[in-house]
Amino acid sequence: MSTLHEQAVLHVADPEPFGVVKGAVESSFSSGHVAGFLKSLDRSGVRVRDFQSVLGKGLLGGGTAAEYGRLGNSDQGQIRELYLASLERVAPELRQKFFKLYAYY
Repeated sequence: MSTLHEQAVLHVADPEPFGVVKGAVESSFSSGHVAGFLKSLDRSGVRVRDFQSVLGKGLLGGGTAAEYGRLGNSDQGQIRELYLASLERVAPELRQKFFKLYAYY
């Protein structure tokens, strides 16, 4: 018997900054921008899973860190989950090309 995991839908406390940050994450991982985004991480020496460093260096766009800072803990958690889920959906050939960004060493 298999049970499918269904992610709970959480209420967004502050939709305006949440939408800005969510849009920045989605844009960075969109098919037209993801290679450039990964290249910018590589140039900056930031690992792809280090969300705080990616945010702090402005790699998700100017002002995104400030908008993220306006969010409450729950909304920040949702953004981090979105970011981590997005990086796992990157095409395998791009993940291989940017292997160092994804490596755990």
